[in-house]
Amino acid sequence: MNILITGSKGQLGNELRLLSEKYTQHNFFLTDIEELDITNKDAVNAFVADNNINLLINCAAFTAVDRAESQPELCHLLNAEAPGILAKAMQQAGGWMIQISTDYVFEGTGHKPYTEDLPTNPQSIYGKTKLLGEQAVMRECPESIIIRTAWLYSTFGNNFVKTMLRLGKERESLGVIFDQIGTPTYAADLAEAIMHIAEAESHSQVAQSENHTPGIYHYSNEGVCSWYDFTREIHHLAGITSCDVKPLHTEEYPTPAPRPMYSVLDKTKIKQTYGISIPWWQDSLAKCISKILSETK
Repeated sequence: MNILITGSKGQLGNELRLLSEKYTQHNFFLTDIEELDITNKDAVNAFVADNNINLLINCAAFTAVDRAESQPELCHLLNAEAPGILAKAMQQAGGWMIQISTDYVFEGTGHKPYTEDLPTNPQSIYGKTKLLGEQAVMRECPESIIIRTAWLYSTFGNNFVKTMLRLGKERESLGVIFDQIGTPTYAADLAEAIMHIAEAESHSQVAQSENHTPGIYHYSNEGVCSWYDFTREIHHLAGITSCDVKPLHTEEYPTPAPRPMYSVLDKTKIKQTYGISIPWWQDSLAKCISKILSETK
């Protein structure tokens, strides 16, 4: 297959870049804003046609959740309009698309893991635009797959894990929210799942494949924790003992964009449909932190 990855310089894009070296049977086109403007319909159509793209994996997005509240137009352009442009180009090319979405499409007031068929009700600009992006992709290219994920981190870019490592070394005490519950996701694990799905489809035309089940899927690591628990484990694994981590209520740490109080994703569908095995969040976090620490020595 000819596989186009957009947003290749982000956390997930970089993990897919590393992983692509193992899949030498496919041709990968790694792009970011410098190589392809995904908001430019003509540029996207030309790139897809000129390179005979079979699968597009869209990792590009406006992910600054709080900044989105003050930049709704740009957020809408990147998260809602651009995915529709990409999906339409893939439909015209006879291909398909994997769109990365988020737990923020849910209201986040539940108490049971969210399945893919539950009603959405995003509370932030970010969540609303990502939901619109989902809808645009399925409307323009119905054979596509949406993968919702949550609490993404990796060795690349800026993320919660790296921030907590830095603050743990800089501060004697740190307050972290304990009443927002979810599951961390190591971007390397998500990249593996994406390529597992892509590989399952690589031997036949998508529309004719019995194994292909388009639609929405959920993926995060296994298990449940709060941001407070997450931070305590980050510090434990990194050997940080000098920082006293204290639990905070959400109202003690106000942010421009509201966060889901509970956003645990049910992964039954993706495991049953594609036979994907998902690691426990603490095991994956240990791998990531080991890699971060080895790179900083």
